Amino acid sequence: MPFPPPSRTPWGVRRRSLIVSAASAAVLAGCSAAPDSKAGGGSTSVSARARARAARDSEALLRQYDAVLAAHPALTERLRPLRAEVAAHAAAFTEGASGGGTATGSPSATASASTSPEVPADERSALAALATAERGLADRRAKELLDVPGELARLLAGVSAAGSAHAYLLTEGEK
Repeated sequence: MPFPPPSRTPWGVRRRSLIVSAASAAVLAGCSAAPDSKAGGGSTSVSARARARAARDSEALLRQYDAVLAAHPALTERLRPLRAEVAAHAAAFTEGASGGGTATGSPSATASASTSPEVPADERSALAALATAERGLADRRAKELLDVPGELARLLAGVSAAGSAHAYLLTEGEK
């Protein structure tokens, strides 16, 4: 007796949920962690510089999301959860930095920080530009985590994984 053909279950939704869930779990584990207090004097300054750079990078990415949302309001539903995670990443990096953080949750707070990035005229190109930015930042963070101590390395790893998942989700509609 032959086996019945496999069901036509939409695997993309399950795969997407799995990727986002795994990335979110990694980020939440990293975001809730306190900064390294046991680090030595030299590694503290390395951590502080890396944290400040990561916060600036996340805030720049957040501005890019805001610019795309302003130029292409039809993408709001698709980009809102990704933008919220990027805002959480920026907050996580500024939380552990000395001197407090900035308000990264609202579009107006990030838009005033600098000029808006260029946004392609069509939605597909705008999504591709966001995916490229997410992928590039995720790659830089994955390399950088080798040079920082414990908790910050875990945070960078989680945020890097989330960025890779975001890049995948941004390009998924093309297939």
